[in-house]
Order: sequence, then structure tokens, then C-alpha cells
Amino acid sequence: MVTRLVLFTDRRQAHRPLDEVVNRAIDGGVRLVVLGEQDLPAGERADLADRLRVMLDGVKGRLVLAEDTTAFHKCHNLDDLVAAAGAGVGFATLSPIYPTRSKPGYGPPLGLAALSRMTRVVPLLPVYALGGVDTPGRVRDCLDEGATGVAVMGAVMRAEDPGRFVKELMTI
Repeated sequence: MVTRLVLFTDRRQAHRPLDEVVNRAIDGGVRLVVLGEQDLPAGERADLADRLRVMLDGVKGRLVLAEDTTAFHKCHNLDDLVAAAGAGVGFATLSPIYPTRSKPGYGPPLGLAALSRMTRVVPLLPVYALGGVDTPGRVRDCLDEGATGVAVMGAVMRAEDPGRFVKELMTI
């Protein structure tokens, strides 16, 4: 599934129940959600995954579990991207592109030039820019530099109206 925006969940940053945030984001156009929340008890996380799948099934969307390394890889450099392409994953995230409030410990931002350079090395792998992509201008810049789309977590989780925020991000 190729989409312009991938939503990563993080209930700790959400201003309302995670189900509600994701449902509103789906109303805004999200069709691919990566469920984190790996610290939840197994049964509780499975129930959450089932509820999110039902929401996404209603719009022909897809839920991916964060630990599913056959679906995607979380990459931070060119070696990671090349390994992801070689592994035949469905997509990769490359982060952080911009400074980010959500995961400040992942090193300095890579920037748009690195995004452009790295996506050219793996042209067949869908690469989603992650980290600080919180404005339509930043989405446009990432797409212009070769990203298939963007991946967003904190900005959507913290949004007062996640659906409207997703729509705004995708007005490119």
C-alpha cells in the first residue's frame, strides 16, 4: 500500500484516548497506521490492535505492528536503508529529518539533502520521512527531495483535531 502519510501511535503523547485520535486521523485521510504501544500488556495491546484494524478496514486501510520487520524498517542512515531494501520490506522510515520533540535522542537531524541523497540510492524502496514533519511545507519539501511520503507521530497525537491536522498536512 503506497500512501503519502503513515501514522505512528504513541498514547503517551495523545491528548485524548488513542482510539479516538486514530479514528479522527483516519477521518482526515490516514490509511496506514503503525501501532507501537509495545509496553502494553499483550491482551490489552491485542484488543487495541483489533479495534484499530476494524477502523482501518472500513476505509481499506492497513495496520502494521511496530515489531513487524517484514513490513517496514526504522532507518537512521544509508546503511540501514540499503539493508531494508535488501530485506525486501514494504517500506522504510528515515529519521530524524527535522528536529523532533517526540524522539530527541536519535541524533542530529539528517536534513533534506541527506534525504534526497539516500532515497536516490534505494529507488525501489518506498521511503517515508520521519521526525519533525509537522507542516504542509515540510511535507512538500520531503516529497520534493524524493520521499514517497511522510511518517508522523507526535504532531498528530498532540493535535487538538487530528483529522483536520492530517488534512492540513496533506494540502500539498
